[in-house]
Amino acid sequence: MLTIQVSSEIRERCPEFVGTAVFASVSNSEFNEELWQEIDRFIADYRQRYTTDSIKQMPSIEATRTAYRRCGKDPSRYRPSGEALVRRTLQGKDLYRVNTLVDLINLASIAFGYSIGGFDADKISVSSGSPAGTPTLLLGIGREGEPYEGIGRGPLNIAGLPVYRDALGGIGTPTSDHERTKLSLETTHLLSIVNGYDGNRENTTACAEYIQELLRRYCTSDGGHLIQF
Repeated sequence: MLTIQVSSEIRERCPEFVGTAVFASVSNSEFNEELWQEIDRFIADYRQRYTTDSIKQMPSIEATRTAYRRCGKDPSRYRPSGEALVRRTLQGKDLYRVNTLVDLINLASIAFGYSIGGFDADKISVSSGSPAGTPTLLLGIGREGEPYEGIGRGPLNIAGLPVYRDALGGIGTPTSDHERTKLSLETTHLLSIVNGYDGNRENTTACAEYIQELLRRYCTSDGGHLIQF
């Protein structure tokens, strides 16, 4: 188990924020044919219903962009991952194939428009002050010069970005998660965080439940349980 907390600096700038997370035991794989058939069907239908102009009407995406501006970051230069995935889909580009856990989280992100963090929970560092060795994540705002290695991006300037930190530092922003806690084929415990800067608890919960459903179907998981914060 773990604890997720929201700092006062985020509460002051983004008072609407709600988070819903999934913590689950999982079995990952390099590729799942049935999942990709579902992704392809979903994207074909998605492209029939939406265009790149539709992004402007998606509350989950616009709220994340607003949160970036409130925290001090330009969302057009450091695009939130949920928006980036939706844009890529609607531009007719193929999604990246990474591994089954990442792929199903990307599907959920497109379906709901949220930027969703995906972490190997066993790699989250425990603070010496945590009760009973329980990992704690704190959602704050990135600082100037704070070191951060984005997945596949190299050093990333996270100053002004919302960032989840464990005992060793940042592990996740809506733009990119950190290399240190990324999901791999060896991952057996997943933490996936749905970031609801739109304040819609019902929608973030529905998104998390969709992730649980995908885990049950494609990762031999019982779906784990939800954490709301």
